[in-house]
Amino acid sequence: MTGQPVTYVIDGSRIHTLDDVFTVVGEAVRGEGGYFGRNLDAFADCLTGGYGTPDDGRFLFVWEYSDRSREALGYAETARQLEQRLAQCHPTNRERVRADLERALREDGPTAFDWVVGIFAFRDVRLELR
Repeated sequence: MTGQPVTYVIDGSRIHTLDDVFTVVGEAVRGEGGYFGRNLDAFADCLTGGYGTPDDGRFLFVWEYSDRSREALGYAETARQLEQRLAQCHPTNRERVRADLERALREDGPTAFDWVVGIFAFRDVRLELR
């Protein structure tokens, strides 16, 4: 007999920046101060299991107040993140990051919210937006 998957609730009302995503999801999975990445690559790795989630993959995330998070992680936060990335990226990546930044400043293309949701999809982790 198989049980219900473990459900982790993301409190989207606490998300104001991309960094908040890592904190809020980490606390949903691992409790106060719980680590669940500090950047998008580490976050994606944590979603594969073994960082507090069941190794068998029987878990899902419910993102409460996702509309608030979508707004907070919109183009302004996306541009802020891309400006940071541009300042730190390898010279061979600067042209691409600069182009992404210019798109975000025009409010075009994916947002930071889209990046996060895309990682859930890429890692094939169930996510319910509420």
